[in-house]
Amino acid sequence: MTQNCPEFKPHHVGVSVPDMDAAIDWYGRMLGFAVEMRTFIEIIPAEVAFIRRGDFRIELFQVAGAAPLPAERREPNLDVRTHGNKHLCLAVQDVSAAVQGLREKGADIVFEKVVQGTPMAFIRDNAGNLIELIQFPELWNQPASASKENRT
Repeated sequence: MTQNCPEFKPHHVGVSVPDMDAAIDWYGRMLGFAVEMRTFIEIIPAEVAFIRRGDFRIELFQVAGAAPLPAERREPNLDVRTHGNKHLCLAVQDVSAAVQGLREKGADIVFEKVVQGTPMAFIRDNAGNLIELIQFPELWNQPASASKENRT
């Protein structure tokens, strides 16, 4: 544990969507997520679903009357000009192969580039939310104890 900072592990990211069923379908078909839990939260009020793939979850929210995603939030280089969360990033072993597979499924590919030597791409979900794919095969090569070495 870092001094005065509790140990933590990533759990989920939240995404607001206009159509829960369409979002669940898209994340399942395109990225292999499956519904873990679905409920309605009165205090928001919102329909909520946790979708999961492996140890990672996305919490989807459908709120009546929510504003649509502004056009500039659908473009990676424009989105960073607005404060707040920017995108979900998923590591893959091979960006080109991942993009090709997503393209074949009909995904909205924003671009595929090499940035400072690292292959990466951006796609949009069915509501226009940005998802980054970054080539990071080292994650599959790390022994389980490697993450413990980063603790002080």
